[in-house]
Amino acid sequence: MNNPVLFALIGCGRIAQRHAEHINKQGKLVAVCDVDISKANNLAAQYNAKAYCSVESLLANEPTVEVVSVCSPNGLHATHSISALNAGFHVLCEKPMALTVKDCGEMIIAAERNNRRLFAIKQNRFNPPVAAVKDTIERGILGQIYSVQLSCFWNRDNRYYDESEWKGDQNLDGGTLYTQFSHFIDLLFWLIGDIKETIAFTGNYAHQDTIDFEDTGAVILRFVNGAIGTINYTVNSYKNNMEGSITIFAEKGTVKIGGQYLNELEYQNIEGYQIKDLPSGNKANNYGYYQGSMSNHDKVYANVIDVLRNAASISTNSYEGLKTIEIIQKIYASASIN
Repeated sequence: MNNPVLFALIGCGRIAQRHAEHINKQGKLVAVCDVDISKANNLAAQYNAKAYCSVESLLANEPTVEVVSVCSPNGLHATHSISALNAGFHVLCEKPMALTVKDCGEMIIAAERNNRRLFAIKQNRFNPPVAAVKDTIERGILGQIYSVQLSCFWNRDNRYYDESEWKGDQNLDGGTLYTQFSHFIDLLFWLIGDIKETIAFTGNYAHQDTIDFEDTGAVILRFVNGAIGTINYTVNSYKNNMEGSITIFAEKGTVKIGGQYLNELEYQNIEGYQIKDLPSGNKANNYGYYQGSMSNHDKVYANVIDVLRNAASISTNSYEGLKTIEIIQKIYASASIN
């Protein structure tokens, strides 16, 4: 590989394994960091990388690294990203970009001040049916969007939260919309537009002794363009993930992207048009007894390298990452808690 992009990873948990795999297929992983040095050592050994237990030490001792991938707990994304940007590195930040709009803004300022790139991960945009529906909207094929329904019905039992000290913690996790469903909120913004008004109801029914926030929510939305929408979400689907879907009702058609992970075009009825010949998407991230979103991190890393080497357009910019957090904050601010 000629002149590969060199990467470092902060955080060596489950999602870091997926990052490391794709980094080494398209670039080179040279350093990893985790406060649990055993996790750092184990991941480093797989990729012949150097292990650190201090972010400051990694940033001070790896001058050849170009991109730092931040895979630490949600509440540390801003701190770790800003430190890496200030040290002169480009940053690829896992979802959610941060837990507040203020922190997202500080990250963007740090990137601009240091003339570095800040990439936000929104890999579900690459799902073939999602990309196809986005195309129909941009080309005006669906006409005016009237309404949208987002359904997120997953399972996260107590084992999921107990396996890590930070999961379920208000300050480090943030809430179910941050950790489980921020990708889905991003797609509402990407497909339909910005949100003007929200009314939400949330409750914690099955995890009262495990997490600091809701495990279920119902939300009504009004978009800036006049469309209305709903979000129904839970992590209480019995034993298994059930569904992740978006249904759009528009002037010239109705479409539903469904499956468990927005990976299937379940329904379409469009005036004079049919979406067809969709390629099969990647499989969902498999974490043993539960699964996450579609695994399109290969496409994310391909875009990062294309941007840095060929001045390509960025697939998800930091402003869009901020908008996702702004919408989530707006939903939680309007929530009536059971």
